[in-house]
Amino acid sequence: MSKENTPITVAKGDGIGPEIMDATLAILKAAGARLDIEEVEIGEKVYERGVKNGIEKAAWDSIRKTRVFLKAPIFTPSGKGFKSLNVTVRKTLGLYANVRPCTSFHPFIETNHANMDVVIVRENEEDLYAGIEYRQTQTVCEAMKLISRPGSEKIIRYAFEYARANNRKKVTCMIKDNIMKMADGLFYQVFQEIGEEYPDIEQERYIIDIGTARIAAKPEEFDVIVTENLYGDIISDVAAEITGSVGLGISANIGAECAMFEAMHGTAPDIAGEGIANPSGLLLGSIMMLVHIGQNDIASKVHNAWLKTIEDGIHTGDIYREGVSKKRVGTAEFCAAVIERIGKKPETLTVQDYGDGKAGGLTLPPVRDFKAQKKELVGCDIYLDWTGNPEKLGDMTKKIGSNNFNLEMISNRGMKVWPDGAEETFCGDHWRLRYMAKTKMLHSHILDLVDQLIAQDLDVIKIENLYTFDGENGFTQAQGQ
Repeated sequence: MSKENTPITVAKGDGIGPEIMDATLAILKAAGARLDIEEVEIGEKVYERGVKNGIEKAAWDSIRKTRVFLKAPIFTPSGKGFKSLNVTVRKTLGLYANVRPCTSFHPFIETNHANMDVVIVRENEEDLYAGIEYRQTQTVCEAMKLISRPGSEKIIRYAFEYARANNRKKVTCMIKDNIMKMADGLFYQVFQEIGEEYPDIEQERYIIDIGTARIAAKPEEFDVIVTENLYGDIISDVAAEITGSVGLGISANIGAECAMFEAMHGTAPDIAGEGIANPSGLLLGSIMMLVHIGQNDIASKVHNAWLKTIEDGIHTGDIYREGVSKKRVGTAEFCAAVIERIGKKPETLTVQDYGDGKAGGLTLPPVRDFKAQKKELVGCDIYLDWTGNPEKLGDMTKKIGSNNFNLEMISNRGMKVWPDGAEETFCGDHWRLRYMAKTKMLHSHILDLVDQLIAQDLDVIKIENLYTFDGENGFTQAQGQ
């Protein structure tokens, strides 16, 4: 256990951020946390200075130096041209694992789920959060969902290692592979492969929609959940809310080199400056930080003081309930109550003992080698911005490129509409033509095909090459094909 001061980078953020960060740091100081704090400015004021991503070089330098970042909620301007700063930090620093414990504190915080103790391990770098989007026609925008084998392996192995290190008994994979058979199918395939190395841990799979419903209805059935980026964002908010308040939600973002700790909630500008914000989410996030840097003794002390405060009914407005709470307090008074209870332990809630620990968190092996498969170009999907009916488009395009290709089908928004489409199917202005090669295919054949389509005054907006891998299709069929 580290007895030396640990340098950390702190950002007070926007909205209620400064209030809850001041309270958190005051509690950590009172508990004897051994920290050398470097404060940086990120978020709204940086955006206002014309920095599009909301973070300047000095802040990056500090985070890279300390490798530990305690961050209050920050504001990202709405509208075009601005990317989420949270996502930017996570992806830039390779913080691939987002860990969100969701625990109920019955009977002191009102909840319908007295025995809830779920940890959601969310992939943090890819999926739809890659943020790759295009407007392709007058009526259609595209968002690209990217799921990789290495990205899946890292987060899934982290979930199993976390479960083993924390005496958890089960890991549940939540995906939508009945619809996204390739992207989500890959995630679940990797889950099965990695799971074979952890026979001591129970494993199960849920489709994300029924899985989310089950979390809301019976969260006690879950232990550790591992899932993709967007799904994890949604279900962790659901899980945090049903513990009693999303204001209690915490988030640790873990990478091989750096880590970031934060509250799950946002900036809450409607109550900023009123002194009523609950600092619990950020404080509990800071406890995860203390464990990460090896100050387990302080983590235990702070966590137990917080639990004792909750147990004594000293509650901020978001969790205050008549008949359950004893005193309604603001941010500063809640902070003082926690400090007053440092050295005390809860009597009903479970006492926390983080034991001895070393800095750095879990150590994972490198991503496994993957044997490359034989990749063969067998066709292409060509997307058009066009207005008309499927039969007319089929007549216009079925003979184009006929020396090298066969026009297999035309789809509209993923539904096959030619040949033999249904009259009832609504068609927009976004069309896909699937051409399959008749003989060995070259990229030059595709370019020639595109030239022929353009010569027919067809607006080509995108080309996707179609490959097989060891003879297995690397592309899906259209709906109805």
